[in-house]
Amino acid sequence: MAEEKKYEELTFEQAMEKLENIVTMLEEGDVPLEKAIEYYHDGMKLSKLCNEKLTNVQEKMVHILNEQGELEPFDVEEDK
Repeated sequence: MAEEKKYEELTFEQAMEKLENIVTMLEEGDVPLEKAIEYYHDGMKLSKLCNEKLTNVQEKMVHILNEQGELEPFDVEEDK
C-alpha cells in the first residue's frame, strides 16, 4: 500500500526511468525467479501509472488557447 502511494508521487519521467531500469534488469536475466516476479509486478504498476499520466495530459490537451485567449478544440492526428 505504501509502495503504491510512493509510485503515485513519481513524475512521468521518474516512472519511465524506473520502468526502463526494471526492463534492463529483466533482460540481463541474472535475476532470481522470485525477484524477477517482483520486478515484473513493479513494472506493471509503473506502466499503468505512465499510461494514466499520459491519458490525463491528453484529456487536458483536448482544448488549447488560441491567439485571442479562447479555448478551441485541439485534434491530434495519429499515424495510421
